[in-house]
Amino acid sequence: MKTFSYQIFETVAQTASFTKAASQLNITPSAVSHGISQLETALGFPLLLRNRSAMQLTAAGQALLPLAARLVNDERQLLALAAKMKGLDTGTLRIGAISSICIAWLPTIIQRFAKKHPEIEISLMQGSFAEIEEAVFLGKLDLGFSALPAHERLDTIFLQSDPLKCLTPASYQPKNGRSISAADLTDQHFILQKADYDSDTKAALDELQVKPQAINYSIDDQSILAMVEAGLGWGILPDLALKNMKGQAVAAYPFEKPYARQLGLVFNPSAAADPLVSAMKTEILAFLDQQ
Repeated sequence: MKTFSYQIFETVAQTASFTKAASQLNITPSAVSHGISQLETALGFPLLLRNRSAMQLTAAGQALLPLAARLVNDERQLLALAAKMKGLDTGTLRIGAISSICIAWLPTIIQRFAKKHPEIEISLMQGSFAEIEEAVFLGKLDLGFSALPAHERLDTIFLQSDPLKCLTPASYQPKNGRSISAADLTDQHFILQKADYDSDTKAALDELQVKPQAINYSIDDQSILAMVEAGLGWGILPDLALKNMKGQAVAAYPFEKPYARQLGLVFNPSAAADPLVSAMKTEILAFLDQQ
């Protein structure tokens, strides 16, 4: 449809390459170049700076990219709704989630959704809360899981509170025998996953007066568990990430003052009428009601 030139622009901006954009869009590099030139002519200014070694957006291109992405996403949702009205049940649903949700929730949710909607393709992106919210806003994802409060430009649905736990070697005993307090943290170093170092975790560490230089970062939750088990530091992980913690010499204690992150669904207001998004929201809420 008429937004294809905007889709070309969005894809070139993402890949920084006419060749890669052409491959993703199943057209030729010359067609990509022609599409960008046509769009620049219609708008009256350049969108890209081109040279032999790199390609980057102009200031105008950076300003227009989010709007172009929204146009492309709105058209996709329009076509999905039109297909639903014609009795069709096809399309692609793009979901974003952090690693713990990908492991603990989504296998069952996607399996149940697929049984009801076998013709729907599910695309899953794993990332940080910030990356997920940005992708939902730009229309690269249809809905995502994030920590609340989310950015005001997104619609949200609260899902559940996810308590934060402190991970220690199994041999450690808290000074009060049951929970981690500031008295336990003297000279302790923490190993965190940077992608999940969100405002809730930061608030807990700040209140407990853990200094930034006492924080190291790891790749994923499983690496944190292994490092804590090896005595290389302590960790902080939410309950959801600890569901698969089996057979490791690690203890998980609550904090003396409880801390938790508030998990929710985030979606673009323009996706409110998308039947695929509505069906997936229903499936997610039904799954959590049964937990």
